[in-house]
Amino acid sequence: MTVVVFGSINMDLVVRSPHLPVPGQTLTGHTFYTVPGGKGANQAVACARLGVPTRMVGRVGGDDFGTALRQGLHDYGVETSGVFTDSGQPSGVALITVDDRAENTIIVVPGANGAINVDDLPRLETALEDAKVLLLQLEIPLTMALEGAKLAQARGITVILDPAPAQLLPPEFYGLIDILTPNESEAEALVGFKIEDQASARRAAEMLMERGAKSAIIKMGSRGAYWRSTTEEDFVPVFPVKAIDTVAAGDAFNGGLASALSEGLPLKEAILRGMATGALSTTKPGAQPSMPSRIEVEGLLPKNAVKPLALDRGI
Repeated sequence: MTVVVFGSINMDLVVRSPHLPVPGQTLTGHTFYTVPGGKGANQAVACARLGVPTRMVGRVGGDDFGTALRQGLHDYGVETSGVFTDSGQPSGVALITVDDRAENTIIVVPGANGAINVDDLPRLETALEDAKVLLLQLEIPLTMALEGAKLAQARGITVILDPAPAQLLPPEFYGLIDILTPNESEAEALVGFKIEDQASARRAAEMLMERGAKSAIIKMGSRGAYWRSTTEEDFVPVFPVKAIDTVAAGDAFNGGLASALSEGLPLKEAILRGMATGALSTTKPGAQPSMPSRIEVEGLLPKNAVKPLALDRGI
């Protein structure tokens, strides 16, 4: 039931301020801290915190950040033999601003993540030997994420793609994806229209599946999530929590989703675990430190069971 994550490993440099700056504005922030992040590493930690064997495949730089990032993954229980130290590159960093409403802006500098290439694929093949799920994101070169999906599909491993940062996907990629998990802005970039409500989320999911994805989950932030498979669809509201920091909430969702699928749970139950994991992550600051434990997630789930609707009923 192992989950493999092929993706980015960053050091997050976080500033908290009263509100997000507009162009040309200088603000005085009230907090600054560094914390391990990267969409790939965040999702790996989320899985490991939920008690699922997790392997990370990626790159860090030959710098102090790289040493700290590898150790941080190890401390959370993520297996890191697939993480290569690239002495010719700095580690990836993310510059994050979080305001008092828990909204955020993020600028990512890829560093070693952007240097991932075909030399990393043998490490990925080794990691996939007994895997159930492969988690992919787009903070590594798109061509490498595509090759990773091919390796996983050839082995019958479930492929989950979080298409972030948003970019267009080559047509062949869709057919390799079992579950596509964009948020609103990422879905809009893929389909070319605004995601404003459940109806437009449904239309987007249908379009993504027409292109070849087997299932699609449109994450709509505080409005919940719409999901669609070949046989079911539903809209799931958010779990009621007091959010203080939405950084990595989407990564927490993907980790919860992947962990459940790796344990053999059906998609509808896996999505609920993802929603609970994502919600709880917003109640703590930071990315990886905010990932909830299995006990916390299971404590939230029983109060929020929902029944998916058959496709012919609509929503």
